[in-house]
Amino acid sequence: MAEFTVAVSDPEDGHTYQIDVDGQDANRFIGRELGDEVDGGAVGLDGYSLELTGGSDTSGRPMRPDVRGVTTKEIMSDGGVGFEPTTDGERKRITVRGREVSDDTRQINAKITARGSDDVADLLGDDDE
Repeated sequence: MAEFTVAVSDPEDGHTYQIDVDGQDANRFIGRELGDEVDGGAVGLDGYSLELTGGSDTSGRPMRPDVRGVTTKEIMSDGGVGFEPTTDGERKRITVRGREVSDDTRQINAKITARGSDDVADLLGDDDE
């Protein structure tokens, strides 16, 4: 059964909340691709809408929006997700995960795109107070 950590970013206040999701709630993410909209009810944000922005698999490989499917792939990268060049023209072969969420995915990054009536900190239990 799928089990994820979902990092939900709130663009309005800059906070990020990490929520562990499993069971039926985790199945809502299976088969979705980066950029897709997901109902926030899966992470306890009823009435909210989330956009999938990234993630990583069990080995820590990042998900890239330009790689189709769920498999890993070696690509020659000149920057972007998974590689930051230190000099001009530097390229590197890296292994990345495709843009589709699968059972191999362990972390999903998402941002809030549509807000509900309740405050995010109240729904997710802000630990700062």
